Amino acid sequence: MSNIRMLNQKEEADSDVEVSWADQQKINEFSKLNAKIDDLEEQYEKMKQEKEYLDDVAMELELADEDEPVRYKVGDTFAHVPVSEALERVEKDTEKIQLELDNIRSDVESVQGKMEELKKLLYAKFGNAINLEKD
Repeated sequence: MSNIRMLNQKEEADSDVEVSWADQQKINEFSKLNAKIDDLEEQYEKMKQEKEYLDDVAMELELADEDEPVRYKVGDTFAHVPVSEALERVEKDTEKIQLELDNIRSDVESVQGKMEELKKLLYAKFGNAINLEKD
């Protein structure tokens, strides 16, 4: 079967819209925001995974023997520290990562808001002649 079809007059008229310099700048900004949101989502997933690892470590430390020191990674080396100190460090790291997750989430929401504004403007001018949706 063939996917070829004739454009109706409205669709044909929509494709003849001239792109001004300002319109091109808006399209470029949308593209940059789209790339930024992809980077933020990737960063968010990595941080989320790191937080899950820290949660697992905290549960393991709670089950550890209090008298036995545990190895805790400091920089590129491991140091023997008491379980209570390791738990404190893990809790601080978890809080820090949670703050970063919250910041990334707010950045994503901000970028999405800007993208929605640009979508409205660009779809208003170009209609079906432009596709701003992710596949």
